[in-house]
Formats: sequence, C-alpha cells, structure tokens
Amino acid sequence: MDIELVAEGLLFPEGPMAMADGSVILTEIQGQRLSRITPDGKRETVAETGGGPNGAAIGPDGAIYVANNGGSFQFVDMGGLNVPGPTPPSHTGGSIQRVDLKTGAITTLYTECDGKALVGPNDLVFDKQGGFWFTDHGCSTPDGRKFGALYYALTDGSKIVRARDHFVSPNGVGLSPDEKTVYMADTNLGRLWSFDIAEPGVLAPAAGFAPGNVVCNLPGYQLLDSLAVEAGGKVCVATIINGGITAFDPNGSTEHFAFPDLIVTNICFGGADMRDAWITASGTGKLYKTRWPRPGLKLNFNA
Repeated sequence: MDIELVAEGLLFPEGPMAMADGSVILTEIQGQRLSRITPDGKRETVAETGGGPNGAAIGPDGAIYVANNGGSFQFVDMGGLNVPGPTPPSHTGGSIQRVDLKTGAITTLYTECDGKALVGPNDLVFDKQGGFWFTDHGCSTPDGRKFGALYYALTDGSKIVRARDHFVSPNGVGLSPDEKTVYMADTNLGRLWSFDIAEPGVLAPAAGFAPGNVVCNLPGYQLLDSLAVEAGGKVCVATIINGGITAFDPNGSTEHFAFPDLIVTNICFGGADMRDAWITASGTGKLYKTRWPRPGLKLNFNA
C-alpha cells in the first residue's frame, strides 16, 4: 500500500472529513480547533472550538457537528510521540457543538442528557433521517474511570437519548450500509461492538445479559479508536499500539493495514470512487492519504 504524506505539524489530528472540493476538514484535539487541509497540504483554521474537538461529521444542513470532549486529555511528549494522558483536574465535561461553515459561528447543542452531564463526547455519525449517534468516551479519574455511553440526538437540540450505557471507553461509531446496525469501538477493551437498530434512533433490546453483540476482540494489547465503514460492510477501525487500520468483517475476521505511527486515530473515505482514504496519525501529528483496496461507504451528507 503506497502512503502519501499530506500534512504534518498538526496538534493531535482526528475526525477527518473528505469534503466535496477535495480538501479534508479535521479536528485538532490539542489545538482546540477545526482545520481545513488543502490538497497541497496547507492548513487553514475553520473554527476555534475550545475544549477538545474529537470526532466531527457533516449534518443535513451542511454544518459540521463536533463531539467535543471538553479537554479530557493532558498531552505528554514521549520521545517525540504526542500521547494523550490523564484527564486534567480542570475538566468538567464535554458537549456536542454545531459549526456553521459559512460564518464559523459555534453553537453548543448538548452538554447533558436527563440531567446528567456529558463526560467526554468522542465521535458521531448521521443516519439517513438526519439524526446522529454519538459516543461518550468517559474519562479517567484518580480512582479509575467514569464510564461512557452510546447516545442518539437530533440536530435542533430538541432530543438526546442515552441508548446504552456503562461501557468502559466508547470511541468510534458507524452505521452499516443498510443502517440496521450501529457499530461502536471500545478503546481499552480492543473490542468492536454491534447493536441492532429497531427503528431510527432506537436500539433493539439486548439479548440476555450482553449489552450488545461482540463482533471481535483483538488479541493482545491493542486499543481501538475511531472508524469508518466500507461500502461492502467491513468496519475499518483505527488501531493504537499496533499502529494502523484494522478492517473487521461483520463475521469477526480481521485484516490489518500498518501505518507509521503507534497512535493512528481515524480514517475517512472520499474521491470519485470512494477509494481515496485519509488517515490521521496523531502521535506524530500527520495526515496520510492512500488508495484503499475497496470503496468506502458514502456518508449521508457532505458539503
């Protein structure tokens, strides 16, 4: 697989979105901003979000919706590798934000659900109806972790639902091509979950004691981050420690594509045939591009 370096010097990039004009808009968690990377590798600031902008997605209105973790990581330089560390004592929670691409105006849509503050929103994906699933990663504490959850919400700020909770560290989230399944990666467990969708925004009851279906647990010590789905249904999850992208088949089999960074955090698809793939290598602050062996799933909205 040939890999092209598109941009470097980024402050923990995440949440890439392949835009219609050929550019990529991504988040810089440590930089607290949304940035546009042009095809020649130049960076332009789209918006200063504050906090910790993590995942991002384009909504039905052409705005960008950001899962902002509220600054839930302290960053540590480990021999030139930028590593997210413990949650700082100043952290009070995160939010879901809307960014108007034309004006740069930022609106905070959600900071809580049923009176309980969001801890560290991490990633989001829109369904065909224009609502979105999002994950809350939780955060570390001196005594352990605040657990995370999977949510569903509407873009007008009128509805937010905690669909399933008490997960260790929810991260990447995506929908199957037929939108009958929502996938969620759990970072610390190295596990890809799937959940059956009964109707838009509503999960089917879990079977037995399990909160969802286990697609696969990766062997050894591997951490899962954000994800994108292929047109054929494979789920491509950024993999930390074993740096690269792991493609999970819904049947549980996997294949791994290595990239030169221990902390690979996300992938998105674009281009005329949806085989252009952009990968965020966050430990070294780089954005890579490659030709993927199969086409990615075209997302429901773009701008």
